[in-house]
Amino acid sequence: MRSPMALAASLLILTAGVARAEGPAPSPSEMVRGNPKARLVVVEYASLGCSHCIEWANGVFPAFKKKYIDTGKVRFVFREMLTGNGTLAAAGFLTARCAPPGKYFQVVDEVFTSQDALAKEGVEAMARIAEHAGVARPQFNACLQDSAALTALQDRTLADARANNITGTPTFFVNAQRLDGEQTLQQLDAAIAKAKR
Repeated sequence: MRSPMALAASLLILTAGVARAEGPAPSPSEMVRGNPKARLVVVEYASLGCSHCIEWANGVFPAFKKKYIDTGKVRFVFREMLTGNGTLAAAGFLTARCAPPGKYFQVVDEVFTSQDALAKEGVEAMARIAEHAGVARPQFNACLQDSAALTALQDRTLADARANNITGTPTFFVNAQRLDGEQTLQQLDAAIAKAKR
């Protein structure tokens, strides 16, 4: 992971609780989707700058969400990491954290689906994502230049990675079962079925 100063510099020039006592301990910074009372908890450690996370988010997550999150069967916990393109990941997470309540995942989802625009247009594409979530350009600019928020993001992701031995993304926990790397829907089905026993 890059130093806070290096990440801050890169951002300025960008232009082109788990329900059970199993698996990772709850984190105050985690973001959650789905039924808060669901017995089944799926934790994903992911980065907005990780190509494997992007592929999973766009290729598998929509079906997983429809089957498990939208039906209330799973509490889905999302944990931020800064793997892959750390500058893109940090910019996306800072933007998502600046969005109004309830808009965090709108930003995350749009970053995952807007990789071509982000690669071509950089900060302008990210600014549009922010605007779609109700973040005006002056607030967006301030979010990307918030060195304290950037340092806090890096510190908490590093601490979470160390505490839970996260060496790559995506990494999943289905209750206590650890699954490293991209998972197919069928692999997650099997892990969820095992967790129900």
